[in-house]
Amino acid sequence: MQTILAEGETCWRTARADRLSVIVDAEAFFRHARTAMMKAKRSIVLIGWDFDTRIDLVPGKSTDGSPDKLGRFFNWLAKRNDALNIRILKWDMGLFASLVRGETPVYMLGWLFSDRVSLKLDSAHPAMSAHHMKLLVIDDAVAFCGGIDMTVGRWDTTDHIEKDKRRRSPLGFPQDPWHDATTCFSGEAAAALAELARSRWQEATWETLEPVESGSDAWPDDLAVGFRDIDLGIARTLPQYDERQQVVEIETATLAIIAAAQKTLYIESQYFASRRIAEALAGRLAEPEGPEIVVINPEGANGWLEAQVMDSARIRLMKLVRDADGFDRFRILYPVNDAGTPIYVHAKIMIADDRILKLGSANLNNRSMGYDTECDVLIEAPENRPETAQTILACRNALIGEHLGRTEHEVAAAITEHGSLIKAIEGLTAETGRRLVPVVMRELTTAEELMAESDIADPERPAGVKYKTAKFLKRRFRRP
Repeated sequence: MQTILAEGETCWRTARADRLSVIVDAEAFFRHARTAMMKAKRSIVLIGWDFDTRIDLVPGKSTDGSPDKLGRFFNWLAKRNDALNIRILKWDMGLFASLVRGETPVYMLGWLFSDRVSLKLDSAHPAMSAHHMKLLVIDDAVAFCGGIDMTVGRWDTTDHIEKDKRRRSPLGFPQDPWHDATTCFSGEAAAALAELARSRWQEATWETLEPVESGSDAWPDDLAVGFRDIDLGIARTLPQYDERQQVVEIETATLAIIAAAQKTLYIESQYFASRRIAEALAGRLAEPEGPEIVVINPEGANGWLEAQVMDSARIRLMKLVRDADGFDRFRILYPVNDAGTPIYVHAKIMIADDRILKLGSANLNNRSMGYDTECDVLIEAPENRPETAQTILACRNALIGEHLGRTEHEVAAAITEHGSLIKAIEGLTAETGRRLVPVVMRELTTAEELMAESDIADPERPAGVKYKTAKFLKRRFRRP
């Protein structure tokens, strides 16, 4: 069986993670990240698309005397430990969003000129490109990498309770249910992600950060370990900018995973808007013995312009994929909570069979494949590590179970009973309550047709950069 982990092709670096856990939804991420940061001795590096100093990391549950709000929490950490440096790197365009939504500039202005809690705005990107990586590294020893930003509107539990008061914005407005995911890992892989974080900091600030040796173990006390002693691939998207060359490791990995899937391919993504990815999925669905493919999306995109662009593109690509699905092996669904309210899917996950898991910041849209900065992590189960394969399956079944209001074991039993992932999901889907609902297919208006073909909002590459098929894909996954 061919491996998909190849440095310089599907990933930037492979490194050993002595522990790794998949964390689902921001309630767990914020809580575990807070615990880990309280253990930091020398360094905290936070890199994100956005963050909001006003959010409460543990709504209504902090009992250890530390501040509730993120901004006060960072200042408290720095004050109690003179050896600790906190560095925050934020996409420069995200600053405008912070000011518009009423976030207090007190912390940000202070941190822009501080040595202890240092905030920098990252403008090292092509015009209209976004820095979309979501990284948190503590003492170069424990790292988080996934799809969750420490900002407003992200906090939610796996129950996605209707009108949960803990999910209100800092100004008291209700927030819709939100589904997301990230990873936490330690060991050599965490040190490698720290190296990536330092390189991002250097590109943005021209300041060189040295590796940290603290001897600390910032692993969250109550975070159960999912995987042990595994090789982790770290994959990036970096758009061509100044002297930096185009990096498309995530796109190469995504296409390789689609090509490698044998029986099932489970995907969660905020968008379904990359024609190249859709064509790859369509190609597998046209094969008589190809895999079942399940895509979990939100019901629709957030905001008028985003809905016009991304939803129009999704409908166009849904038709492309369904036209190729002659064997009825494709579903695209969205989750709703017990009250029937759609849950916004922000997670970015791909799981192929019991063999490959990819999780990070990259969506199935053009930007994530070549125009924004992204970071994903990949796990591949070796043939001699059945426990790794079992944990990958457990992660997938738990995700499906969350959407259906079922346990991981109920999902596993249904798949065994039906011999099909799709039939299991449909068999477990109730008519009311927690469930997965088919995304509606409809005809596009003329304006939507034009919008679906436009690359203004969702460009594939920076201007002047041509698309090149990765040699890795040509060598290993060429199909007749």
